[in-house]
Amino acid sequence: MRVAILGCGYVGLELGRQLAADHDVIGVRRSDAGIEAIEAAGFESVRADVTDPDELTRVPDADAVVFAASSGGRGADAAREIYVDGLRTAIDAFGTRDQAPDRLIYTSSTGVYGDHDGDWVDEETPLDPTTPKTEVLVEAERIAIDVAAEYGIDGTVARFAGLYGPDRYRLGRYVDGPVTEGYLNMVHRDDAAGVVRYLLERDAARGEPVLVVDDEPVSKWEFADWLAAECGVPDPPKRTKAERLADDSLSDAARRRIETSKRCSNDRLRELGYEFAYPTYREGYRAAVDAYRRGGSA
Repeated sequence: MRVAILGCGYVGLELGRQLAADHDVIGVRRSDAGIEAIEAAGFESVRADVTDPDELTRVPDADAVVFAASSGGRGADAAREIYVDGLRTAIDAFGTRDQAPDRLIYTSSTGVYGDHDGDWVDEETPLDPTTPKTEVLVEAERIAIDVAAEYGIDGTVARFAGLYGPDRYRLGRYVDGPVTEGYLNMVHRDDAAGVVRYLLERDAARGEPVLVVDDEPVSKWEFADWLAAECGVPDPPKRTKAERLADDSLSDAARRRIETSKRCSNDRLRELGYEFAYPTYREGYRAAVDAYRRGGSA
């Protein structure tokens, strides 16, 4: 199988490493640093901007396309340029080829669910985007399924929970505090990539969304206290949502993040047969905790 990974960044690089032993993999980035990272990871690179159809002609034909491009944490306009316009461009660029792929995986976010006051959500839960950016993500999910189908391509939406792993453990945020109450839904980078690899290799979840989240959503306070105990430091200070929201300097986006609470179920992913390398934060943060105890940071 030949797989083209468009926007081969944090998860895409790990996906490429996992696939490269058994498949042909092409990583696509537009920057010098991105190309260097792909080559360092040990698989083929192509320089192209996913929003430019002419540049996408440089990418060889593929059996499957993974659209994992990022808007770099910028606002809704930048997100639309990448997730909506770029995704449409990529689907058209590959779908009109003589040797078109029959599979597309688009990496989305659990942010599309909005606030559920701490209740559980799954693939059957109606989407309720609460910000301009998550509205863009919902539109992109529709494109990944419906527009791809117009070209004979089966789309899959992989909704990632909060990503963590090497270079993204952010221990200080929880060990030092203060920690605002709420739930964390997380997945280790290696499992985020592992799920995409699994769906491709098992030919699973065509035409449907899949929540990519580990076995145990956890309260932020509980997680912070566990980290503190493991790192051998005092429990961090805590804040209620009301206390945090009393800060008049908070942006609207920050307020919505604080007010949003849900627990994401991975029952569907488990039904598909995926086995986690890091089923909970306890296994996933072990390397970071060990590094912290050795040197005081991670």
